[in-house]
Amino acid sequence: MGSIAKLAKRALETEAPVMVKIQELLRGATDVMSLAQGVVYWQPPEAALSKVEKIVREPSCSKYGADDGLSKLREALLEKLQRENKLTKSSVMVTAGANQAFVNLVLTLCDAGDSVVMFAPYYFNAYMSFQMTGVTDILVGASNPKTLHPDVDWLEKVLKGNGPIPKLVTVVNPGNPSGSFVPKPMLQRISDLCKSAGAWLVVDNTYEYFMYDGMEHYCLEDSHIVNLFSFSKAYGMMGWRVGYIAYPSEVDGFHAQLLKVQDNIPICASIIGQHLALYSLEAGPEWIRERVKDLVKNRELLVEAMSPLGKDAVRGGEGAIYLWAKLPDNCSDDFEVVRWLANKHGVAVIPGSASGGPGFIRVSFGGLKEAETRLAGDRLRRGLQQLVTDGMVQ
Repeated sequence: MGSIAKLAKRALETEAPVMVKIQELLRGATDVMSLAQGVVYWQPPEAALSKVEKIVREPSCSKYGADDGLSKLREALLEKLQRENKLTKSSVMVTAGANQAFVNLVLTLCDAGDSVVMFAPYYFNAYMSFQMTGVTDILVGASNPKTLHPDVDWLEKVLKGNGPIPKLVTVVNPGNPSGSFVPKPMLQRISDLCKSAGAWLVVDNTYEYFMYDGMEHYCLEDSHIVNLFSFSKAYGMMGWRVGYIAYPSEVDGFHAQLLKVQDNIPICASIIGQHLALYSLEAGPEWIRERVKDLVKNRELLVEAMSPLGKDAVRGGEGAIYLWAKLPDNCSDDFEVVRWLANKHGVAVIPGSASGGPGFIRVSFGGLKEAETRLAGDRLRRGLQQLVTDGMVQ
């Protein structure tokens, strides 16, 4: 039983999670500041945490709940979707984070061997979700090198071509890892193409509140569109694992099939986590925006830190918490650059190759407060300056 041949081929052929690689890289390292993982520096609302403390010993918190989620939370989410996202024809399922929500959808909507569409740079966990479920015909479209917007003309050719029609198209908006924001007319065009072709459109709205420079988030709704959301970043609930799916109520059988998947993965999201999510909603979107506005300075500091890479090397930052930066042309092995920056300069970032963008790095400006971001930025600047001038000097 020691042979690797006895392990599942779909698992063996799934990419190794990049964050696990980064954690292994940093294990045992001292004084390394992380601009790698997509997290925020704040905790959930204090009032919500206090309410959770009072109910943690209630027996219901230790029992299973409804697969769909606590009824009060689902009611609050439906009201939020209608008020903030203008989604009036959607039903809700609460999940153990947005990643699990995406796996639920892949298992509900796709069969092994189906083709699906993503755009590079893509979210690495979504790519892995397809691989590990046997959806190996992953068509990866390019993005505009300046705006990082998806190549919709390419998508039109794919959806109107002679080959098999992709079952599903997925977009993260605003983007991870790109930090770019797809304008509404462009996403509407993507939606129209999907509807005409009979393909699902799955939009990940994890960073709906992380908008800058006057830009405003939006959602689309139709019988072929599924929207994903998360409490992790907005409310600082990364470890509590609560997300949700807004799926079209009018599609017969959707709920029943989704429930099969839900019941066999988490059964239900953590009950105590769902209570915290419900109480956090009481703080409202302004609580989130007050914290997000402070990230603008972090973004500015890190854009400046990457100036040694040259003009126009840094993109993104319109939304979410990410900047996408091109390394020098002689640095095609971006993971070695990441390793070197961590070991030599004490700062961690994500290699672009994990998202289909070799020769790039993803830098997060959400996980540290301003003073720490400034210090991490100083380290990143020194490292990148040395990389450009002298290479990876040991």
